[in-house]
Amino acid sequence: MQSFAEDRYEKMPYRRCGRSGLKLPAISLGFWQSLGEPGNEEICRKCMYYAFDNGITHFDLANNYGPPAGNSERVVGQILKDMPRDELIISTKAGFYMWQGPYGDWGSKKYLVASLDQSLKRLGLDYVDIFYHHRPDPETPLEETLSALDLIVKQGKALYIGLSNYRGERFKQAIDVIKKHNWSPVTIHQPSYNMFDRWIESDLLPHTDEAGTGIIAFVPLAQGILTDRYLNGLPQDSRMGKRGEAGKEWYEKQKSAGVWDKVAKLNEIAINRGQTMAQLAITWILRDQRITSVLIGASRVSQLDENIKAVQAPSLTDEELQKIENIIQGK
Repeated sequence: MQSFAEDRYEKMPYRRCGRSGLKLPAISLGFWQSLGEPGNEEICRKCMYYAFDNGITHFDLANNYGPPAGNSERVVGQILKDMPRDELIISTKAGFYMWQGPYGDWGSKKYLVASLDQSLKRLGLDYVDIFYHHRPDPETPLEETLSALDLIVKQGKALYIGLSNYRGERFKQAIDVIKKHNWSPVTIHQPSYNMFDRWIESDLLPHTDEAGTGIIAFVPLAQGILTDRYLNGLPQDSRMGKRGEAGKEWYEKQKSAGVWDKVAKLNEIAINRGQTMAQLAITWILRDQRITSVLIGASRVSQLDENIKAVQAPSLTDEELQKIENIIQGK
């Protein structure tokens, strides 16, 4: 068993997930890209160890994370053997394409139950702490999808259930179905949320707040836009830079829309606070106590270290919040 920092729980604030008994670190680590790719196993191990040393107890996966699909769970599963399982929150999801035929996608009971069984084998675990339906299924009745999640909890394969990518009205419908049947409550919702993608503020948060459901925000840095990475042009070694002409077209489109001008102004606020742009973006999300956790990705320990430091920053003042709002709104 690997040894970890004895003061790890003093380094990270923890927030209650809605009205449940579950607490999550203000920052969680996800394995959507980079860490789950073949050849990055040792980087993944270093990042997980560093994250836990700094109080990150929640690791977020999905059946299709990799590439190839399933690889993230296999890699993380090997690393978990050397970590204290009872101190960790492990989440995974199902809802996107995984295998051929009518039972390898969307939200049927067959797919969800079979997929979690596969995930548990890849992870080498008896149960996950959180199991999500990854996206709404327009054809399968909500009753079937939610009854499958309830069954999974009753089977002891997951402790809590979550939903991801559900819009407000669909989420409310799900809550109504669960209440009608007295099924396992939705403990957490995972939507996209950042300075440039704020749909949840009016569409989702009123419903999750009423239901007592926590929120964990993914793409908090807008896939790198809300960093200082692109302020001086398109880096050739960046994810978009490696896409050649498509990347250049994307960059120019953002420029024409005034995105880089906004980021430059936001970056000035960050510098005045002694933060990086990425840290400011995370601090801004955590301003709302209804947000349980911010889900970050990483491709190296230094990147992880930078983002973790966002929790050490002082709260944004009313004046700073107004300046940020004006910039976002283009005023």
